[in-house]
Amino acid sequence: MLSPNFATEPSHLSPYVIAGDKVYTAIDPDGLLFGLISSSMFITWQRAVGGRLKSDLSFSNTLAWNTFPVPALDDRQRQAIIDGGQKVLDARALHPERSLADHYNPSAMSPELLDAHRALDNAVDGAFCTPGTLKNEKERLEVLFARYSEMIN
Repeated sequence: MLSPNFATEPSHLSPYVIAGDKVYTAIDPDGLLFGLISSSMFITWQRAVGGRLKSDLSFSNTLAWNTFPVPALDDRQRQAIIDGGQKVLDARALHPERSLADHYNPSAMSPELLDAHRALDNAVDGAFCTPGTLKNEKERLEVLFARYSEMIN
């Protein structure tokens, strides 16, 4: 059974939804996980260590999520990531007629959604290193693998 708000809040499902074999769920009452997984930092990690099906990213909780080297977050950093994730949801809600594919079409992404993702990326990047210092995926990978190395040693 779908959540009564499924049409307007596709990112949050009721406890009665049963996930299929390629759908992962996580308890995320405050939105922290949503913010992290929606960030460029996580997508960069997913591209580097996650799986693929054809050329599409294929999420793996064991390869990508469980190894994602998130640093210890203080209350301010947690709240900034939660707020950034909420801004993404709010920007998507401005165009409820759009599917996720429509929202993320590179040639038609709304300015509000682009701004929301920039704010989210600044919050997540700021938790990993100095905010605003990362310019591209290569720099994010350097930070991520340095953090991963610290995490496993």
